[in-house]
Amino acid sequence: MPSILRAQPTTVTDFDAQGSDALFVRAAARAMQVLSAFHQAAGPLSLSEIAANAGLDRSASQRIVHTLVTLGYLRRSADNRGYLPGLRILDNTLDLLRLDPLVQKATPVLLELRKTVRERVDLSLFDETRVIYALRLQSKRETFYATLVGHSVPSFCTAGGRAALSALPDDKVREIITRTPRENFTSKTVTDIDQLMQIIAQVRSDGFCLLWDEFVPGEVVIGVAVGPHGQPPLGAIHVAGSLSEWTPERFRDTVAPLTMEAARAINDSL
Repeated sequence: MPSILRAQPTTVTDFDAQGSDALFVRAAARAMQVLSAFHQAAGPLSLSEIAANAGLDRSASQRIVHTLVTLGYLRRSADNRGYLPGLRILDNTLDLLRLDPLVQKATPVLLELRKTVRERVDLSLFDETRVIYALRLQSKRETFYATLVGHSVPSFCTAGGRAALSALPDDKVREIITRTPRENFTSKTVTDIDQLMQIIAQVRSDGFCLLWDEFVPGEVVIGVAVGPHGQPPLGAIHVAGSLSEWTPERFRDTVAPLTMEAARAINDSL
């Protein structure tokens, strides 16, 4: 999956919006902006590029970059011409994954699901306009981007995203879709809001989302929402196969019941 398919993360860019919040620390927000400057980067960034991406002046960026390098959250690139995220960020990633209740409860369930379906099984965390992969269990078809924890994809055109959206009230779903950049990832991507609302209503009725060729050509995916009963979704299970091996109907009939059973087991444990 090419990097351009990554969904745009939400960042804090308007410090004035928090002007009435006495507890909001602008210096901490600026440091987060500098770290967020790498979200769409294809390689090391210069100080000027960091400043531009972060929406900060060069002087402020220089001080923040120096501090983050000193602390190990940024590092110089091998050619010493730019900066990259530092190893300390992986410590924070580990903390998120090991302490997140959904990841804790879902991991053993999804390992068993992967053994049964023998296809790629992912767990994503719901972030409204996007879902973020927190667990990725690969099949025989492996690509670099399909192995990365932290990779995010849009909710409106992915099976897990639509499944998670279906667990929300219609007015909230429409609000999220309306503010989502809806681009055509393939010739079959649905972007019309009313049509998407109809699809998500069907997902809500079925209890799962079946999707193929809308986000990744040649891929068929089942998505099922996960989260405590009666509460907003925490994320979704995705199971992905190849259309060269499955018809959408056979994939639905084979994989959907197993995925829904796994979701029930996770939900009951939360």
